[in-house]
Amino acid sequence: MTAAPARAALTIDHLGQRGDGVALTPAGPVYVPLALPGERVEAELEGDRGRLLAVIEPSPGRREPFCPHVGPCGGCALQHWDGVPYAAWKRGLAVEALARAGLDAPVGELRDAHGAGRRRATFHARAGGGSVRAGLDVLAVGFAGRRSHAVVPIDACPILDPALDGALAAAWAVAEALVPLKKPLDIQVTATETGLDMDVRGSGPLKPAVMARLGELAGRHRLARLTRHGELVIQREPPVVTMGRARVALPPGSFLQATRAGEAVLAERVQAALAERLGKGRPGKGGHVADLFSGVGTFALRLAETHRVTAVEGSEPAVEALLRATRSAAGLKPVVAEARDLFRRPLLPLELKAFDAVVFDPPRQGAEAQARELARSAVPVVVGVSCDPGSFARDAALLVEGGYRLIEVTPVDQFRYTAHVELVGVFVR
Repeated sequence: MTAAPARAALTIDHLGQRGDGVALTPAGPVYVPLALPGERVEAELEGDRGRLLAVIEPSPGRREPFCPHVGPCGGCALQHWDGVPYAAWKRGLAVEALARAGLDAPVGELRDAHGAGRRRATFHARAGGGSVRAGLDVLAVGFAGRRSHAVVPIDACPILDPALDGALAAAWAVAEALVPLKKPLDIQVTATETGLDMDVRGSGPLKPAVMARLGELAGRHRLARLTRHGELVIQREPPVVTMGRARVALPPGSFLQATRAGEAVLAERVQAALAERLGKGRPGKGGHVADLFSGVGTFALRLAETHRVTAVEGSEPAVEALLRATRSAAGLKPVVAEARDLFRRPLLPLELKAFDAVVFDPPRQGAEAQARELARSAVPVVVGVSCDPGSFARDAALLVEGGYRLIEVTPVDQFRYTAHVELVGVFVR
């Protein structure tokens, strides 16, 4: 017979890197989601995890979450914390990551970039998960639970950009149409200027009748485009976003920064770093900039307003979309783009000699191979953008070991209420 989990009164010492309250006990740290520093709480214990049962002595910074799904939903970790200590903690994630890598660099104040909210979301759909919709007890559509693969069904999410209005209803409708397949689905929806762009993954091959049904639903929910694993089901009009002076028609499943405000803040920091350090002593000369891991042109298309740009990206559709956008945008300096796997084939020092500056914005795992080659190069200015402080700090340490100085770091918060923070770092020789 399994013993019932123990209960204990705990004092929360600090927040961990994932936003859980951490109590220091003789047996080691215990992690309690939804608890705050300084609080006295009652928790149900299972190993080093605690489930919050009651707050005995609340923190002065505690506030009521505004979403009814806080707790079970794994999306937001910190809606219950006041903005001032929250911002200090999130900035501290950057400071601590750099310190662990042996780096001492000036870290600016946290820049809030939530804006109107998230313009892209991935909803999960699972058969047999229960439902918040009457008459459907075999389906759940929503977000993954906290530390769980179970789906928390939702019918609204208050942190989404109003431009995603209708996305959940469309995701439910598509999931309902695919329920007979009994396969787990991931439904990615992006808000664009021409409507919602949806890509469904996990369904497996579909029969023509099912594809026709999905096309009908896309029209009913006024989706700009619906794809399945990138395969076109129906397109009413191309999903388009504006980047600087250019309009980009997105490939299916394209990566975009989570919020429009986040993209704007990151781009502003990159542009400002290069404007300050390129062209000194050379009036009118913007220099030649490499944008590595360029995606569809978040930075490249804006930088091309003042610099010659070479964009390098692993996805061929993203490169094609970027180049198409340059052809229809007025007033840009020359842009060339190459599809290249920078994890396996990073640009080498001889190739990097062509550039006055390099910008790199890799996926979460970072750019270790490329950072090693940059460290061996003579590029005078490097700007690193990252969504993971740990991999950023590792790559930054490689650059510093190679002779660069990390002169400024800006933390950016476009994933408000979570433990995720973006960083922009400027390196110079």
